[in-house]
Amino acid sequence: MKPDLFEAPDYYNLDELLTEEHKLVRDAAREWVKRDVSPIIEEAAQKAEFPKSIIGGLAEIGAFGPYIPEEYGGAGLDQISYGLIMQEIERGDSGVRSTASVQSSLVMYPIWKYGNEEQRQKYLPKLASGEWIGSFGLTEPDHGSNPGGMTTNFKDMGDHYLLNGAKMWISNAPFCQIAVVWAKDESGRIHGLIVERGMEGFSTPETHNKWSLRASATGELIFDNVKVPKENLLPNKSGLGAPLGCLDSARFGIAWGAIGAAMDCYDTALRYSKERMQFGKPIGQFQLQQKKLAEMITEITKAQLLAWRLGVMRENGTATSAQISMAKRNNVDMAINIAREARQMLGGMGITGEYSIMRHSMNLESVITYEGTHDIHLLITGLDVTGLNAFK
Repeated sequence: MKPDLFEAPDYYNLDELLTEEHKLVRDAAREWVKRDVSPIIEEAAQKAEFPKSIIGGLAEIGAFGPYIPEEYGGAGLDQISYGLIMQEIERGDSGVRSTASVQSSLVMYPIWKYGNEEQRQKYLPKLASGEWIGSFGLTEPDHGSNPGGMTTNFKDMGDHYLLNGAKMWISNAPFCQIAVVWAKDESGRIHGLIVERGMEGFSTPETHNKWSLRASATGELIFDNVKVPKENLLPNKSGLGAPLGCLDSARFGIAWGAIGAAMDCYDTALRYSKERMQFGKPIGQFQLQQKKLAEMITEITKAQLLAWRLGVMRENGTATSAQISMAKRNNVDMAINIAREARQMLGGMGITGEYSIMRHSMNLESVITYEGTHDIHLLITGLDVTGLNAFK
């Protein structure tokens, strides 16, 4: 494994906008990625295995519920700190960031926001420490961009609920201890239920043959007459807005994370352009290669400013779902385009595991689809600016 020589680009001196705590949190995550992720991630991706050995490290750097209050085991950090941690983790690998995003925004967040005190005390400390890993069940085999059409349902059986249905494309599913599952009650209202491994009728088959997010565990959640205790219902919010609120938090993290993947591709291409000789000079001296690099750093800088401003608004409680959608769509699109350009700059070497670019490129094909596809986020922005609903 080549040494991790990554140097983060900061063309507009954005570090001046960060607090000392922000920089300490970010630098700790950056050093952890260099030490514990970079040396193993290519092999993990080649083997299509999630490296469980890093779970403890993710917990130590505060990647599980960074903004969850300390009384529940979280780090009690602000939203920009959360974004910076996601940026650094995705600089290492999108699949590893997915594991942290799901744990934080899709499992811990709804228990914290929509759960009761007993649920918070029971689950959040174990999730924050990495002792337990969670998953989030919203997407179904026939309902992706239209989650409101879900068919997973539960019935009130008096002393428990009876849950039936299936969820698909679920990160962390194969080894999760709990799943926050969204299902319809007998009136068609959507609620969140905490399903625990070991409940009879609950299974989590793994999804194989992925060309993307290969170092992340993906699977299904199957519910066959699962008896769920009534105390496992999240009581404080219901309706489609409940899972969508979780997705806002996850999409915010992705908007930051994608910058990390882009920065890694740019840094790799920049370094390579100074070392690779053709026609008697480094390829970085050729105009077309400089054009690629100049456009990369410009787009990264714009994305950094967008994410920072969104972080300020998110912390203040003023960021809208539509504003989060814009950042998710823009920054992932930016990252995937940079990955493709960087891959071309490396020529044949760009497709090998000796460099990270092809792995980032494959991973970003999933990131541009999950948590709302590129097209769906465009329509969310379109609805917001026109007031006209293209979904109906």
